[in-house]
Amino acid sequence: MTILTAGEIAALTSGHLTSTADADLPIQLNGVVTDSRETRQGSLYVAKPGEFADGHAFLPDAFAAGAVLALAEREVSDAGGRPYPAVVVQDAVLAMGALAAEVVRRIRAAGELTVIGITGSAGKTTTKDLLAGILSSLGPTVAPQGSFNGEVGVPLTVFRADADTRYLVIEMGATGIGHIRYLADMVRPDIGVVLGVGSAHAGEFGGVENIAIAKGEMVESLAPGGTAILNYDDERVRAMSARTVARVVHFGEGDTGNEDARRTGLQVVAEDVRTDAQGQPTFLLSFPGFGDPGQLPVTSRLLGLHHVTNLLAAAAAARAAGAPAQLIASSLSQQAAASRWRMERTDRADGVTIINDAYNANPESMRAALRTLAELGRGNGSPRRTWAVLGPMLELGDDSIREHDAVGRVAVRLNISRLLVVGSIARSMHVGAVMEGSWGDESMFVETAEEAHDLLSRELRPGDIVLVKSSNGAGLRFLGDQLAAPAESPTAQTQAGTSGPDATTDSGRTQLQ
Repeated sequence: MTILTAGEIAALTSGHLTSTADADLPIQLNGVVTDSRETRQGSLYVAKPGEFADGHAFLPDAFAAGAVLALAEREVSDAGGRPYPAVVVQDAVLAMGALAAEVVRRIRAAGELTVIGITGSAGKTTTKDLLAGILSSLGPTVAPQGSFNGEVGVPLTVFRADADTRYLVIEMGATGIGHIRYLADMVRPDIGVVLGVGSAHAGEFGGVENIAIAKGEMVESLAPGGTAILNYDDERVRAMSARTVARVVHFGEGDTGNEDARRTGLQVVAEDVRTDAQGQPTFLLSFPGFGDPGQLPVTSRLLGLHHVTNLLAAAAAARAAGAPAQLIASSLSQQAAASRWRMERTDRADGVTIINDAYNANPESMRAALRTLAELGRGNGSPRRTWAVLGPMLELGDDSIREHDAVGRVAVRLNISRLLVVGSIARSMHVGAVMEGSWGDESMFVETAEEAHDLLSRELRPGDIVLVKSSNGAGLRFLGDQLAAPAESPTAQTQAGTSGPDATTDSGRTQLQ
């Protein structure tokens, strides 16, 4: 663990100590919390104002639970009129970033550390989990919990690292230009991974081209000795090779013969890509760009062909970090989903299968999930009835109606048996399906998750496969949990893990579920 004194924290954050704070008080940074309910003895509590609540209001709770120091933006006094011990700074979140940068600097100075940054419009958390699973067999590895990928979540991840940490995996999200650069400047990645440029958050960014600019900040941050891992199959990502001074490693699907590898520039390749009867990706993996001979079979325990991108990205980053090829292939074949609500499959005792993929949604991931549902429905000689329970894709801006309409049409073209659209924002999915040729009860619309649950409780029958997908903010992941729970048995096969929102804080309490 990294230990700083209260005085050092004040100096690093350009803050000042309250009169009750002891400058020599040692603080273990792995005890930093932003939610007073997570406070334990010796914690540093970060109080920050937010959209829904002010973290300063929870200082009494934090100190009652064992906090010994606060990082705050103003003094707060107890019932007796004495200020709580605190480092007072201008911006608590930026102060967390300054502390995180110092932690990385100290760990690098103490020993060998490789920092890997991962960004992209979709697949960051799955790739992060896969990569951490590979690297953890080589040395102490720290990776984010759930989707801690923002200006609060990244420092909280860094604070869990210590002098023994060999690999630090950082997931980086953004809702605007400059966000990735800020995070990259904080942790200085040695290896930077860009998965793809999609339309997620297009409304906030002002268009897909701005998303490409923002995601490319990852490779621009790399030093000449670093490595940029780029998705060759995404032309916007492929073009980022011109934006970095680091070594470039392209990954993608294609033939693995040496001649083809040289022609396309692929250094990490998947060949003979398909899904098995369970909808799990299988392919032959090779590393021609690293001089490794031969092909290695990979059969993933994840669901859906779209995960090939994530599997390849994790393989490329791990190989660049020094992992042997055979270890990579073996690990990728063993790992199941580690974070919740990402193609999380539950086979109920009554024969109904629930696939809960409602943590994130954009047009690209919606289409990928629907294709997986269609493949599973075709089965292995025994077709099954398929249900797509779809909610809103948020933050699409002016393209929202058009993109929702298009997803509804895709569901019809893929011959999904039943489409159930939930929520007024997503209603154009239902309209698009009807216009594409759906009729009767093949496509239905309800306003709320409760209505959807009631309808599904009446209509589902043994053998049905149900996909539940929406943006995180729409909350359909909890509908997926409800659908999975009633008929669960000890033999139910559930791909699950632990997760949560990025860095839950007191300032966002009304968002907590």
